[in-house]
Amino acid sequence: MLKFRNLDVDPSDPVEDWGFEGLLAAVERGDVRDWRRISQALRHDPRGKVAEELREVLDAVENPAMANLFTDLLDRAVATSDSAERAAVATELKDSLARSGLSRAEFARRLGTSQSRLSTYLTGKVTPSAVILLRARRLARP
Repeated sequence: MLKFRNLDVDPSDPVEDWGFEGLLAAVERGDVRDWRRISQALRHDPRGKVAEELREVLDAVENPAMANLFTDLLDRAVATSDSAERAAVATELKDSLARSGLSRAEFARRLGTSQSRLSTYLTGKVTPSAVILLRARRLARP
């Protein structure tokens, strides 16, 4: 069972409270239960406090295999988050298009883009600028 030495936090506390030293101890001396908690924190907020501190921890980890494992966890959490965000933007654009009552061609023209570019936005392959999103919201019927 993981124990923290000389820290004001306990392993039962939220991972977000562990800090650099707690994360380092968990990575180096913890077990799969501790690592699972770190992974959950990363999935919850892949660009948050735990992710930021873990990146620093990985520079100090002595075991390269552990550094690789947690680097992969970080990378996967960010990729999953990015994919979900792109999908949410695509869904919002699809909803705006549907509510606008316009054809795809007219919707694209009024957004200031081409039909082919609009298609890449709607599939999530490309993320539009904030300006395009604002225009789409304006075109959508209330």
